[in-house]
Amino acid sequence: MAGSVRIRLYATAREAAGAATIRRPIGPSGISLRELLQELGTERPGLLPILRHARFARNGTYLRGTRARLHDGDELAVHPPYSGG
Repeated sequence: MAGSVRIRLYATAREAAGAATIRRPIGPSGISLRELLQELGTERPGLLPILRHARFARNGTYLRGTRARLHDGDELAVHPPYSGG
């Protein structure tokens, strides 16, 4: 049985994707962050340079690297580098 992941995009990531939120279907065993990012970059090429430098939080906890797995019901926040003050 498949599920989905909710992806929340902030700042320039939101602008590049043309949406603040994307719901992404995933298989029953989930998906690695690396796989998900590759798929997003292919589907929305404007996101690719942003994803290379962004920070990611799964369900409110920042992730290190891209080996983490996402499962049905998870929320992934994409935080591109911020500037200003």
